[in-house]
Amino acid sequence: MQKPKSKFIKVRCNDCENEQVIFDKCSTTILCHICGSKLATPSGGKAKIKGKILETVE
Repeated sequence: MQKPKSKFIKVRCNDCENEQVIFDKCSTTILCHICGSKLATPSGGKAKIKGKILETVE
């Protein structure tokens, strides 16, 4: 059985250090829940991650 190529990742905000779980192929801009800065923007495939990737969530 094939594993999906997309996954959820835990990202740390560069501005406020908040940690948030996001989808790596987002279709909309993802904002930090605390300060509102951009964590990820869509790019047609994998998202452009603006924060620091901490781990992959299984």
